[in-house]
Amino acid sequence: MEPADLTRLRRWFDGYCRTFYTDDPEAQRNIVLKEEHTHRVCANMERLVESLDLEEGSRMLAMAIALFHDVGRFEQYRCFGTFKDSASVNHAALGARVLTEERVLDHLPTEEQSLVIRAVALHNAFTLPGNLDGETDLQLRLIRDADKLDIWRVFLHFYRAPEDERASAVSLGFADRPECSAHVLACLREGKMVNLSQLVTLNDFKLLQLSWVHDLNFPASFRLAREQGHLAGIAATLPPIPEVHEAAAAVLVELERRSAE
Repeated sequence: MEPADLTRLRRWFDGYCRTFYTDDPEAQRNIVLKEEHTHRVCANMERLVESLDLEEGSRMLAMAIALFHDVGRFEQYRCFGTFKDSASVNHAALGARVLTEERVLDHLPTEEQSLVIRAVALHNAFTLPGNLDGETDLQLRLIRDADKLDIWRVFLHFYRAPEDERASAVSLGFADRPECSAHVLACLREGKMVNLSQLVTLNDFKLLQLSWVHDLNFPASFRLAREQGHLAGIAATLPPIPEVHEAAAAVLVELERRSAE
């Protein structure tokens, strides 16, 4: 892939997003949220690939994957009015289908088309398959890090915003109650990722987001996470319960340690 290919793909994406614009303020807020998220993920990706000094072809592939990683979100929201996959459809699989059906990548070599589509389809998996080739594995780890870095920003903004200014599809419908589940806290204490299926409350979801620190892959990702400060912001929105504070603090200590390496 060359820079001119990426320019063409960006033009397509911008036009595609505009087809979902609407006069409904709530729906428009949710569509724009995902469009802006994509651009910020692309900015994160630029910093990550620069830190790794990748060859131009790999850099362009990484940027294309960042551009398209959430392309399924727009159709998901139009059809179901939610970003919650379990209540609608797997947005990553839908994104891969959109790229295929719209023939967005037809001008690229077949091998590059397959890599981009597979990376989009797998970017939200809880764990990555063990049989990936080296380039696909690299690209998936890059997009997962770049995505997390901005998801933290999106949710911190949601938690801090007045209720009438929040993008309604962001909360995923979790009950906004003060308690946190014991098994979720245990995962954080053990340095494990929290599974979405384990969640009961919105505070559980915040703890899940903190647990993503244990799934970051690159030194620059830890440095960016610390620099951006969104994790500390999310931790500050948790209830002042000793065991919750202890679990969140352990994550922030790990972030400090890894960002200094």
